[in-house]
Amino acid sequence: MAHYIAILEGETGAYGISFPDLPGCTAMGSTMDETWKSAVEVLADWVNEMGGSEAVPMPRSLEAIGHDADVREAIAEGASLISVPLLIESGKSVRANISMDQGILAAIDAAAEVRRLTRSSFLTSAALEKIRSEAQ
Repeated sequence: MAHYIAILEGETGAYGISFPDLPGCTAMGSTMDETWKSAVEVLADWVNEMGGSEAVPMPRSLEAIGHDADVREAIAEGASLISVPLLIESGKSVRANISMDQGILAAIDAAAEVRRLTRSSFLTSAALEKIRSEAQ
């Protein structure tokens, strides 16, 4: 999974994220966490609108981003650099063989049934929620 380095700027109640490698790709929010979660979604949407991950530039390394004059200026003014994962759904299902505790699997199946989801759908949505909820 690719990660893009982004610039987080703002103050309490108004934050913004921009991607030095992807001009025009920005996200906003009222908290830093909300803004990061928004950035995960905005990044995927932006890449899809540009024609998919093959059509956009590969992310530069943190070291390369750090040498960018605009980035250095933003950091000097109080911005932070953060890593945002690129989560692109391919639309193609693949079979995966995993092992887990039998009791946990039973709990997963029960939770999926309550939500009227398949085990696969439940696990996929749970994994995406976990990935999207935690800043990297």
